Amino acid sequence: MSTEAPVTPFAALPGAVGAPPQHYGAPLREQKALAAGEAIVDLSDRAVLALTGDDRLSWLDSLTSQSIARLQPGESAETLLLDPTGRLEHAIRLLDDGVTTWLLVDAPQADALRAWLDRMRFMLRVEIADRSSEYATIGSLGSFDEIAAAPNGVPLVWVDPWRAVVRGGHQYAAEAGHPSADWSYREIVVARETLAELTRLPAAGTLALEALRIAAWRPRLVTEADDRTIPHELDWLRSAVHLSKGCYRGQETVAKVHNLGHPPRRLVMLHLDGSEGVLPAHGDAVLDGEREVGAITSAALHYELGPIALAVIKRSVDPAATLVVHAAEATMAAAQETIVPTDAGAEANVPRLPRLGAVHR
Repeated sequence: MSTEAPVTPFAALPGAVGAPPQHYGAPLREQKALAAGEAIVDLSDRAVLALTGDDRLSWLDSLTSQSIARLQPGESAETLLLDPTGRLEHAIRLLDDGVTTWLLVDAPQADALRAWLDRMRFMLRVEIADRSSEYATIGSLGSFDEIAAAPNGVPLVWVDPWRAVVRGGHQYAAEAGHPSADWSYREIVVARETLAELTRLPAAGTLALEALRIAAWRPRLVTEADDRTIPHELDWLRSAVHLSKGCYRGQETVAKVHNLGHPPRRLVMLHLDGSEGVLPAHGDAVLDGEREVGAITSAALHYELGPIALAVIKRSVDPAATLVVHAAEATMAAAQETIVPTDAGAEANVPRLPRLGAVHR
Protein backbone atom coordinates (compact mmCIF):
# COMPACT_ATOMS: atom_id res chain seq x y z
CA MET A 1 0.00 0.00 0.00
CA SER A 2 1.37 3.40 -1.04
CA THR A 3 2.16 5.88 1.71
CA GLU A 4 2.58 8.81 -0.68
CA ALA A 5 0.59 11.97 0.06
CA PRO A 6 -2.51 12.55 -2.08
CA VAL A 7 -2.04 14.50 -5.28
CA THR A 8 -4.47 17.05 -3.84
CA PRO A 9 -5.35 17.70 -0.18
CA PHE A 10 -9.03 17.26 -1.08
CA ALA A 11 -8.34 13.58 -1.77
CA ALA A 12 -7.61 13.11 1.94
CA LEU A 13 -11.07 14.30 3.02
CA PRO A 14 -13.44 11.67 4.49
CA GLY A 15 -15.21 9.66 1.80
CA ALA A 16 -13.20 11.13 -1.06
CA VAL A 17 -13.09 8.96 -4.20
CA GLY A 18 -10.49 9.95 -6.77
CA ALA A 19 -7.97 12.80 -7.02
CA PRO A 20 -9.38 15.34 -7.55
CA PRO A 21 -12.37 13.68 -5.85
CA GLN A 22 -15.28 12.61 -8.03
CA HIS A 23 -17.43 12.60 -4.91
CA TYR A 24 -17.24 12.41 -1.14
CA GLY A 25 -19.80 9.66 -0.64
CA ALA A 26 -23.02 11.60 -1.39
CA PRO A 27 -23.02 12.77 -5.04
CA LEU A 28 -26.65 13.95 -5.13
CA ARG A 29 -26.40 15.86 -1.87
CA GLU A 30 -23.19 17.43 -3.14
CA GLN A 31 -25.00 18.47 -6.34
CA LYS A 32 -27.67 20.26 -4.36
CA ALA A 33 -25.09 22.14 -2.31
CA LEU A 34 -23.12 23.06 -5.43
CA ALA A 35 -26.26 24.24 -7.28
CA ALA A 36 -27.16 26.40 -4.27
CA GLY A 37 -23.73 28.06 -4.37
CA GLU A 38 -22.73 26.52 -1.06
CA ALA A 39 -19.80 24.30 -2.11
CA ILE A 40 -16.57 24.35 -4.08
CA VAL A 41 -15.09 21.78 -6.48
CA ASP A 42 -11.41 20.86 -6.57
CA LEU A 43 -10.22 21.27 -10.18
CA SER A 44 -6.54 21.34 -9.31
CA ASP A 45 -5.69 18.90 -12.10
CA ARG A 46 -6.42 21.62 -14.67
CA ALA A 47 -3.73 23.85 -16.14
CA VAL A 48 -3.05 27.56 -15.67
CA LEU A 49 -1.05 29.32 -18.39
CA ALA A 50 0.06 32.95 -18.26
CA LEU A 51 0.69 35.45 -21.05
CA THR A 52 2.65 38.62 -20.31
CA GLY A 53 3.83 41.46 -22.50
CA ASP A 54 2.23 44.52 -24.10
CA ASP A 55 1.00 42.64 -27.18
CA ARG A 56 -0.62 39.73 -25.32
CA LEU A 57 -4.29 40.63 -25.90
CA SER A 58 -4.07 41.92 -29.48
CA TRP A 59 -1.94 38.90 -30.39
CA LEU A 60 -4.34 36.36 -28.89
CA ASP A 61 -7.25 38.24 -30.49
CA SER A 62 -5.66 37.78 -33.93
CA LEU A 63 -5.36 34.01 -33.46
CA THR A 64 -8.64 33.00 -31.85
CA SER A 65 -12.40 33.30 -32.29
CA GLN A 66 -13.39 35.85 -29.64
CA SER A 67 -12.89 39.62 -29.63
CA ILE A 68 -10.55 40.12 -26.66
CA ALA A 69 -8.18 42.90 -27.74
CA ARG A 70 -9.87 45.35 -25.36
CA LEU A 71 -10.47 42.99 -22.46
CA GLN A 72 -10.36 45.02 -19.25
CA PRO A 73 -8.69 43.98 -15.98
CA GLY A 74 -11.02 41.62 -14.13
CA GLU A 75 -13.14 40.79 -17.19
CA SER A 76 -13.70 37.18 -18.27
CA ALA A 77 -13.98 35.73 -21.76
CA GLU A 78 -13.93 32.45 -23.61
CA THR A 79 -12.23 31.90 -26.95
CA LEU A 80 -11.56 29.00 -29.31
CA LEU A 81 -8.48 28.11 -31.30
CA LEU A 82 -9.57 26.49 -34.56
CA ASP A 83 -7.62 24.70 -37.26
CA PRO A 84 -7.56 26.19 -40.79
CA THR A 85 -10.76 24.29 -41.68
CA GLY A 86 -12.66 25.64 -38.67
CA ARG A 87 -12.48 22.52 -36.51
CA LEU A 88 -11.96 22.87 -32.76
CA GLU A 89 -8.44 22.46 -31.42
CA HIS A 90 -8.50 24.31 -28.08
CA ALA A 91 -11.05 25.98 -25.82
CA ILE A 92 -9.61 28.69 -23.58
CA ARG A 93 -11.15 30.33 -20.53
CA LEU A 94 -9.34 33.58 -19.99
CA LEU A 95 -9.17 36.67 -17.82
CA ASP A 96 -6.78 39.59 -17.65
CA ASP A 97 -5.49 41.45 -14.59
CA GLY A 98 -3.86 44.37 -16.39
CA VAL A 99 -0.43 42.75 -16.37
CA THR A 100 -1.05 39.09 -17.21
CA THR A 101 -3.65 37.25 -19.28
CA TRP A 102 -4.48 33.99 -17.54
CA LEU A 103 -5.51 31.01 -19.69
CA LEU A 104 -7.44 28.25 -17.91
CA VAL A 105 -7.45 24.99 -19.85
CA ASP A 106 -7.94 21.30 -19.24
CA ALA A 107 -4.65 19.56 -18.52
CA PRO A 108 -4.51 17.50 -21.77
CA GLN A 109 -4.54 20.76 -23.74
CA ALA A 110 -1.80 22.60 -21.90
CA ASP A 111 1.41 21.37 -23.53
CA ALA A 112 0.11 21.45 -27.09
CA LEU A 113 -1.49 24.87 -26.67
CA ARG A 114 1.62 26.37 -25.08
CA ALA A 115 3.86 24.93 -27.79
CA TRP A 116 1.64 26.25 -30.59
CA LEU A 117 1.38 29.71 -29.08
CA ASP A 118 5.13 29.82 -28.54
CA ARG A 119 5.68 29.13 -32.25
CA MET A 120 3.34 31.98 -33.20
CA ARG A 121 5.02 34.74 -31.14
CA PHE A 122 7.39 35.89 -33.90
CA MET A 123 8.72 39.34 -32.89
CA LEU A 124 5.78 40.35 -30.71
CA ARG A 125 6.11 41.44 -27.10
CA VAL A 126 4.59 38.42 -25.41
CA GLU A 127 5.86 35.63 -23.16
CA ILE A 128 4.14 32.34 -22.31
CA ALA A 129 4.57 30.36 -19.10
CA ASP A 130 2.90 27.37 -17.48
CA ARG A 131 2.05 28.47 -13.92
CA SER A 132 0.20 25.28 -12.93
CA SER A 133 2.79 24.43 -10.29
CA GLU A 134 2.03 27.73 -8.51
CA TYR A 135 -1.70 28.13 -9.12
CA ALA A 136 -4.70 25.81 -9.07
CA THR A 137 -8.34 26.10 -10.10
CA ILE A 138 -11.41 25.84 -7.86
CA GLY A 139 -14.93 25.69 -9.34
CA SER A 140 -18.13 27.01 -7.79
CA LEU A 141 -21.61 28.27 -8.57
CA GLY A 142 -21.47 30.60 -5.58
CA SER A 143 -19.38 33.52 -4.40
CA PHE A 144 -16.11 32.28 -2.92
CA ASP A 145 -14.15 35.06 -4.59
CA GLU A 146 -12.33 35.90 -1.36
CA ILE A 147 -10.13 32.83 -1.81
CA ALA A 148 -8.81 34.02 -5.19
CA ALA A 149 -5.17 34.82 -5.77
CA ALA A 150 -4.42 38.39 -6.85
CA PRO A 151 -0.75 38.55 -7.85
CA ASN A 152 -1.25 41.89 -9.63
CA GLY A 153 -3.98 43.31 -7.42
CA VAL A 154 -6.98 41.92 -9.35
CA PRO A 155 -8.67 38.77 -7.96
CA LEU A 156 -8.36 35.95 -10.48
CA VAL A 157 -11.99 34.89 -10.87
CA TRP A 158 -13.22 33.67 -14.26
CA VAL A 159 -16.99 34.07 -14.60
CA ASP A 160 -18.44 31.78 -17.26
CA PRO A 161 -20.03 33.82 -20.09
CA TRP A 162 -22.32 30.89 -20.96
CA ARG A 163 -25.11 32.45 -18.91
CA ALA A 164 -26.06 34.83 -21.77
CA VAL A 165 -25.20 35.35 -25.43
CA VAL A 166 -22.09 37.51 -25.55
CA ARG A 167 -21.75 40.56 -27.76
CA GLY A 168 -20.99 39.40 -31.30
CA GLY A 169 -22.18 35.87 -30.57
CA HIS A 170 -25.22 33.93 -31.73
CA GLN A 171 -27.48 31.33 -30.14
CA TYR A 172 -29.07 28.52 -32.15
CA ALA A 173 -31.03 27.07 -29.22
CA ALA A 174 -34.46 28.49 -28.53
CA GLU A 175 -34.30 31.41 -26.11
CA ALA A 176 -37.35 30.33 -24.13
CA GLY A 177 -36.42 27.96 -21.34
CA HIS A 178 -32.69 27.92 -21.97
CA PRO A 179 -31.19 26.42 -18.76
CA SER A 180 -28.13 28.67 -18.80
CA ALA A 181 -30.08 31.30 -16.84
CA ASP A 182 -29.35 29.34 -13.67
CA TRP A 183 -25.70 28.65 -14.57
CA SER A 184 -23.67 30.96 -12.31
CA TYR A 185 -20.47 28.96 -12.70
CA ARG A 186 -17.05 30.48 -12.07
CA GLU A 187 -13.49 29.25 -11.77
CA ILE A 188 -11.30 30.75 -9.08
CA VAL A 189 -7.53 30.72 -9.43
CA VAL A 190 -5.89 30.14 -6.05
CA ALA A 191 -2.31 29.78 -4.87
CA ARG A 192 -1.64 26.04 -4.95
CA GLU A 193 -0.07 26.25 -1.50
CA THR A 194 -3.47 27.27 -0.06
CA LEU A 195 -5.33 24.13 -1.21
CA ALA A 196 -4.94 22.40 2.16
CA GLU A 197 -6.46 25.40 3.92
CA LEU A 198 -9.41 25.43 1.48
CA THR A 199 -10.47 21.92 2.51
CA ARG A 200 -12.25 23.61 5.44
CA LEU A 201 -14.90 24.82 2.96
CA PRO A 202 -17.89 22.62 1.94
CA ALA A 203 -16.78 20.51 -1.01
CA ALA A 204 -18.57 18.78 -3.88
CA GLY A 205 -17.02 16.30 -6.29
CA THR A 206 -16.47 16.61 -10.02
CA LEU A 207 -19.49 14.35 -10.68
CA ALA A 208 -21.73 17.01 -9.16
CA LEU A 209 -20.27 19.68 -11.41
CA GLU A 210 -20.59 17.43 -14.44
CA ALA A 211 -24.30 16.81 -13.82
CA LEU A 212 -25.03 20.52 -13.47
CA ARG A 213 -22.98 21.31 -16.58
CA ILE A 214 -24.92 18.80 -18.67
CA ALA A 215 -28.23 20.20 -17.41
CA ALA A 216 -27.05 23.69 -18.46
CA TRP A 217 -26.23 22.40 -22.01
CA ARG A 218 -22.70 23.67 -21.46
CA PRO A 219 -20.18 22.05 -23.87
CA ARG A 220 -16.69 21.07 -22.81
CA LEU A 221 -13.87 20.43 -25.26
CA VAL A 222 -12.56 17.19 -23.72
CA THR A 223 -16.00 15.57 -23.73
CA GLU A 224 -18.20 17.07 -26.45
CA ALA A 225 -15.60 17.65 -29.19
CA ASP A 226 -13.78 15.29 -31.52
CA ASP A 227 -11.45 15.87 -34.47
CA ARG A 228 -14.40 16.88 -36.71
CA THR A 229 -16.21 19.30 -34.40
CA ILE A 230 -17.01 22.83 -35.50
CA PRO A 231 -18.36 25.35 -32.94
CA HIS A 232 -21.82 25.55 -34.52
CA GLU A 233 -22.56 21.90 -33.68
CA LEU A 234 -22.30 22.63 -29.94
CA ASP A 235 -24.00 26.06 -29.99
CA TRP A 236 -20.63 27.45 -28.94
CA LEU A 237 -21.07 30.64 -30.95
CA ARG A 238 -23.11 32.00 -28.04
CA SER A 239 -20.12 32.42 -25.70
CA ALA A 240 -16.85 31.94 -27.55
CA VAL A 241 -17.16 33.36 -31.08
CA HIS A 242 -17.47 36.96 -32.27
CA LEU A 243 -19.03 36.84 -35.72
CA SER A 244 -17.92 40.28 -36.90
CA LYS A 245 -14.35 40.55 -35.59
CA GLY A 246 -11.26 40.54 -37.76
CA CYS A 247 -9.69 37.56 -39.48
CA TYR A 248 -8.48 34.54 -37.50
CA ARG A 249 -7.65 30.96 -38.31
CA GLY A 250 -10.80 29.00 -39.27
CA GLN A 251 -12.96 32.12 -39.65
CA GLU A 252 -13.98 31.30 -43.22
CA THR A 253 -15.62 28.05 -42.12
CA VAL A 254 -17.31 29.74 -39.15
CA ALA A 255 -18.82 32.42 -41.42
CA LYS A 256 -19.75 30.07 -44.25
CA VAL A 257 -21.60 27.57 -42.07
CA HIS A 258 -23.34 30.27 -40.07
CA ASN A 259 -24.40 32.38 -43.07
CA LEU A 260 -24.90 29.90 -45.87
CA GLY A 261 -24.89 26.32 -44.63
CA HIS A 262 -25.86 24.06 -41.75
CA PRO A 263 -23.63 22.23 -39.26
CA PRO A 264 -23.55 18.52 -40.17
CA ARG A 265 -24.20 17.42 -36.58
CA ARG A 266 -26.02 18.86 -33.61
CA LEU A 267 -25.85 18.71 -29.82
CA VAL A 268 -28.85 17.35 -27.93
CA MET A 269 -29.62 16.61 -24.32
CA LEU A 270 -31.08 13.17 -23.71
CA HIS A 271 -33.41 12.16 -20.91
CA LEU A 272 -32.53 8.52 -20.33
CA ASP A 273 -34.64 5.61 -19.19
CA GLY A 274 -33.15 4.94 -15.77
CA SER A 275 -34.81 1.60 -15.11
CA GLU A 276 -31.54 -0.29 -15.62
CA GLY A 277 -29.73 1.84 -13.04
CA VAL A 278 -26.70 2.44 -15.26
CA LEU A 279 -25.33 5.39 -17.21
CA PRO A 280 -23.84 5.29 -20.70
CA ALA A 281 -20.18 6.10 -21.21
CA HIS A 282 -18.50 8.59 -23.48
CA GLY A 283 -18.63 7.24 -27.04
CA ASP A 284 -21.57 4.87 -26.56
CA ALA A 285 -23.69 4.65 -29.70
CA VAL A 286 -26.97 6.52 -30.16
CA LEU A 287 -29.42 4.86 -32.56
CA ASP A 288 -32.56 5.96 -34.40
CA GLY A 289 -34.25 2.63 -35.00
CA GLU A 290 -31.52 0.40 -36.42
CA ARG A 291 -29.42 3.30 -37.68
CA GLU A 292 -26.50 4.65 -35.66
CA VAL A 293 -26.84 8.44 -35.68
CA GLY A 294 -24.38 9.68 -33.08
CA ALA A 295 -22.64 9.13 -29.78
CA ILE A 296 -22.88 10.00 -26.11
CA THR A 297 -20.41 12.69 -25.06
CA SER A 298 -21.29 13.09 -21.34
CA ALA A 299 -23.73 11.46 -18.94
CA ALA A 300 -24.71 11.94 -15.30
CA LEU A 301 -27.38 11.36 -12.69
CA HIS A 302 -28.98 14.72 -11.94
CA TYR A 303 -30.59 15.30 -8.55
CA GLU A 304 -33.82 16.60 -10.13
CA LEU A 305 -33.82 15.43 -13.76
CA GLY A 306 -32.61 11.88 -13.17
CA PRO A 307 -30.25 10.26 -15.72
CA ILE A 308 -29.31 12.72 -18.47
CA ALA A 309 -26.70 12.94 -21.19
CA LEU A 310 -25.33 15.14 -23.92
CA ALA A 311 -24.90 13.58 -27.33
CA VAL A 312 -23.78 14.71 -30.77
CA ILE A 313 -26.04 13.32 -33.49
CA LYS A 314 -26.60 13.80 -37.22
CA ARG A 315 -28.44 16.99 -38.09
CA SER A 316 -31.12 15.13 -40.04
CA VAL A 317 -32.41 13.12 -37.06
CA ASP A 318 -36.06 13.91 -36.36
CA PRO A 319 -36.18 15.95 -33.12
CA ALA A 320 -39.36 14.11 -32.13
CA ALA A 321 -37.79 10.65 -32.47
CA THR A 322 -37.20 8.57 -29.36
CA LEU A 323 -33.64 7.36 -29.64
CA VAL A 324 -31.91 4.33 -28.19
CA VAL A 325 -28.53 4.34 -26.44
CA HIS A 326 -26.38 1.22 -26.51
CA ALA A 327 -24.29 1.15 -23.35
CA ALA A 328 -21.96 -1.65 -22.31
CA GLU A 329 -24.35 -2.96 -19.65
CA ALA A 330 -27.76 -2.00 -21.03
CA THR A 331 -29.83 -0.59 -23.85
CA MET A 332 -31.97 2.38 -22.89
CA ALA A 333 -34.53 4.66 -24.50
CA ALA A 334 -33.63 8.34 -24.76
CA ALA A 335 -35.95 11.29 -25.32
CA GLN A 336 -34.38 14.28 -27.06
CA GLU A 337 -34.32 17.85 -25.83
CA THR A 338 -33.22 20.04 -28.74
CA ILE A 339 -30.21 22.27 -28.19
CA VAL A 340 -29.00 22.88 -31.74
CA PRO A 341 -32.03 22.68 -34.06
CA THR A 342 -32.02 20.96 -37.44
CA ASP A 343 -32.22 24.29 -39.27
CA ALA A 344 -29.29 25.95 -37.44
CA GLY A 345 -27.19 28.12 -39.73
CA ALA A 346 -28.04 29.74 -43.07
CA GLU A 347 -28.63 33.01 -41.21
CA ALA A 348 -27.80 35.23 -44.20
CA ASN A 349 -30.98 34.19 -46.07
CA VAL A 350 -29.19 34.54 -49.40
CA PRO A 351 -31.69 33.98 -52.26
CA ARG A 352 -31.07 30.91 -54.39
CA LEU A 353 -29.60 31.82 -57.76
CA PRO A 354 -31.29 30.38 -60.86
CA ARG A 355 -29.48 27.57 -62.64
CA LEU A 356 -27.73 28.50 -65.87
CA GLY A 357 -29.95 27.80 -68.81
CA ALA A 358 -33.11 27.69 -66.75
CA VAL A 359 -36.24 28.88 -68.55
CA HIS A 360 -37.97 31.86 -66.91
CA ARG A 361 -41.66 32.37 -67.44
